[in-house]
Amino acid sequence: MKFGICHETFQDLPLDEVFATCARLGYDSVEIAHFKLASYVTDISSVERIRIRDSATRAGIAISGIHWVLVGTEGMHLTSPDAATRARTSHYFCDLVDFCADLGGKVIIVGSPKHRSLLPGVTLEQAWIWAIQLFGPSLARAAERGITICLEPLPAEDTDFINTAAEAVRFVQQFSSPHFQVILDVRAMSWEAKPIPQILRDSRDHIAYIHANDKNLKGPGFGAVDYLPIAVALSEIGYNGTVSVEVFNYEEGSEIIASQSLAYLRRILSHPGQ
Repeated sequence: MKFGICHETFQDLPLDEVFATCARLGYDSVEIAHFKLASYVTDISSVERIRIRDSATRAGIAISGIHWVLVGTEGMHLTSPDAATRARTSHYFCDLVDFCADLGGKVIIVGSPKHRSLLPGVTLEQAWIWAIQLFGPSLARAAERGITICLEPLPAEDTDFINTAAEAVRFVQQFSSPHFQVILDVRAMSWEAKPIPQILRDSRDHIAYIHANDKNLKGPGFGAVDYLPIAVALSEIGYNGTVSVEVFNYEEGSEIIASQSLAYLRRILSHPGQ
């Protein structure tokens, strides 16, 4: 199992220093938040992409992928009733695949709740069909470039489109592609009626990535979520991918969040039966 952390945890720290800090703390990878660099990935030149990739390599850190991919953009929406908006968004997902691959990343985390929530007059059934159509071109590009697009179920307080892991799994199953899977977030799972370990077991064939955090928006070990049953479930299903720290409350400070979250994850996940 590999341990990663989200880029924006370090707030305004330059990306080169984020890489160096994460390597020093013992992380395996960094998950890039492109909106810390530019509003659109298309504004990040090929030269800069190579520079970012080389900077991570020099620091001894991998780039796991990218996330919050529609944050900062305008005129993008997964389930818009406007065909031009959906076409624009579909094309941009191809750009996101290229950006992720150019950085050496492997996964694209599709959260962006406000850019997928149902707009007035749109039914869930229609949104579902439009979203399926939208992902087709980028999934083909992802297969070409060795990228996995990961759909993230999010709680109803965030969005009204794909709230549970079961819904996310049902959505990606329609593509029957190893390049379209789900990412499961501990905070999001904690809102479901089903216990987190059972969610993990039920989703086992489609989990490509894990976000580690707490229902209180802080890091793993900073709240009430018990990670031991989670660790046991991950061990049972043979998960050996990345567990990436993603927090939304930074009051403890970036370095404390990063160091203590990693220490907790290593202690709990590395030896789940002890």
